Amino acid sequence: MKNATNLFFIMVICLISFTTQGQKSHPDPVQDIERVLRNVAGNIVQNTSFTIVDKETGKTFKDSKKLPLKAGYVVESPYNEWKYWNGVLNIGFMAMGEELKDDQYIDYAKQNVNFVFDHDTFFQKLYGSQNQKTGMEQKFRMSLLDDVGAMAASVLAVHEIAPQERYRKYLDSAATYILTKEKRLDDGTYARTFPSDMTVWGDDLYMSVPFLARMGALTGEQKYFDEAAEQVVLFNKHLWNPKTNLFYHAWYDDIKQNGVAHWGRCNGWIIMAQIELLDQLPANYPRRQELIELLIRQIVGLSRYQDGSGLWHQLLDRENSYLETSATAIFTYAVAKAINEGWLDSRYAYIAAQGWEGVSSKILADGQVEGICMGTGISTATFYYANRPTPLNDIHGLGATLLAGCEVIKLYRSGIEFNW
Repeated sequence: MKNATNLFFIMVICLISFTTQGQKSHPDPVQDIERVLRNVAGNIVQNTSFTIVDKETGKTFKDSKKLPLKAGYVVESPYNEWKYWNGVLNIGFMAMGEELKDDQYIDYAKQNVNFVFDHDTFFQKLYGSQNQKTGMEQKFRMSLLDDVGAMAASVLAVHEIAPQERYRKYLDSAATYILTKEKRLDDGTYARTFPSDMTVWGDDLYMSVPFLARMGALTGEQKYFDEAAEQVVLFNKHLWNPKTNLFYHAWYDDIKQNGVAHWGRCNGWIIMAQIELLDQLPANYPRRQELIELLIRQIVGLSRYQDGSGLWHQLLDRENSYLETSATAIFTYAVAKAINEGWLDSRYAYIAAQGWEGVSSKILADGQVEGICMGTGISTATFYYANRPTPLNDIHGLGATLLAGCEVIKLYRSGIEFNW
């Protein structure tokens, strides 16, 4: 009898252990997420100087009006540069300020955009004199969607709460470039000419659609919504793989073939573009339901590749590739946002909850983020993608991290249980 009693207690302990390991729990997930977000944002703010530096002397300047036009003057902080990842970062800060009801984060985005335009004349002259490596050159180059869409979207977001004529002038020129000058395939799909001519990159859906959607909301002109919606459909046409339910990174139009890789962050840019478009579309827009169905199709496809850690792999369908943070943050944001807006059934909430667990496991105590793939081109070698470096706190994933945390906070505040 004693042996039977001991066996019973062992079985109970094992059952309790199994049940505990099968759940995630926290006494206050919202408070925990907020703490993590403030650490990430605090590290960024601490390392943003809003200054110009002379690389030869190390001397810094707040005012560019009297600086001579010579090589060597650059933006000191990478967070102040005109780069598409800083467009995502600015929007992330604005979302964080709104969600946490803390204006310091909105003020950061406003100051970041203002900094660009305060020094516009100086850097444009430097660009014209062939001193192009300043951190601002892409603003004046305007020859790729990378140069325009994401940063323009953040300028527009700031313009909506702190309008300036110089912002609006730029927004109109960015819209003109995308609508009339960007390279396209014969069917109208946005395409790049380098490194391969007339190639569709999944990244470019994000580098165009969120800005177009915001322009539609700003101006009330349906042409922006129509263009954005059409690009979503066209990118699905060229890049979607129905066998894996994932997107390829590229389509080579000259040989009518896709690339080899289901790269994580590319799939992220595509899903984030769709989310941003739906967020701006009028409720009665004719193609709204079609776009929602495409979004749900992608979310369901992605959910099948999520690792038990909550993270997704660098190559989504290759478990031998590393677990990557930026794609996970984007997917987490997209799923949580889709549920919060009512586009996706709430039973998918645990994809986002688990995703945030994965993202937060990569955030250090000082707010720096690990495991973010650096900037990545296209390749026909999976080896290239699988071996991309992950520099500590790479900016490509920081804005998405802030956006993901904010949407998961909303998810929990709406009544989603933390235990699963």
